Amino acid sequence: MFTNQDMLEIAMKQSALDINCRAEDFLKAENVIVPSKIGPLARKYYKEPVACNLVSYGSNIVASVREEYREIVKEYLDKFAFYHCFETPNLHWLDGRMSEYGQKICLMAEYFLPQKERLQRFTCEYELRVLTQEDFVDLYLPEWSNALCEKRKELDVLGIGAYEGGRLIGLAGCSADCEDMWQIGVDVLPMYRRRGIAASLTSNLAMEILERNKVPFYCCAWSNVRSARNAIKSGFVPAWVEMTLKPKEIVEEMNQ
Repeated sequence: MFTNQDMLEIAMKQSALDINCRAEDFLKAENVIVPSKIGPLARKYYKEPVACNLVSYGSNIVASVREEYREIVKEYLDKFAFYHCFETPNLHWLDGRMSEYGQKICLMAEYFLPQKERLQRFTCEYELRVLTQEDFVDLYLPEWSNALCEKRKELDVLGIGAYEGGRLIGLAGCSADCEDMWQIGVDVLPMYRRRGIAASLTSNLAMEILERNKVPFYCCAWSNVRSARNAIKSGFVPAWVEMTLKPKEIVEEMNQ
């Protein structure tokens, strides 16, 4: 099974494929700027157009930037400490400058990886079942929209369901977003929350993924405290952060 360092290195290699850099760039003391490009082995949900993608594993920022915005992003990275580049009020500086060119800050997220010494199969009071693709056919419903993705059904490869009397009350699913890493999403019906179900589903699915020689990862927004708590309770720790800038039309469409 992977060590913590193995999983971190695999994640860095994947991020390098995602944003057109080298894995070692994430470990440098200084920021790194590379030309923007989504490679063929990038995670499946990466889509053009992207004006800029900022990624940090905690040592610096690696910025994948379109050439026409390079000087703006470089000025931003030079102006602020790298760990302040993902927060207000500094974000307003970048958003304001990029807005002049029709680009806006779009998606921001924190990513988690398992920590071996903390990861275990947590239990809950409900029956757990391992699910595969054929079990998902009738589960593409709003209540399971974090665990499964209807737009990319073919990538939903594995899951764990929690059942009460044969009724599905919680679901964790994973998407084969790239060759070596599978992303976990989880949903629990509102009336069953705060009973340890999410952590049980997440941790058991992570173990199932590792047994298939893949690295599980977990993603949520900074403000989603409930989801971040679940990641940590399930044996995950923060590993990296990302922020993208996209055309304002895309941002506006997402806000509809």
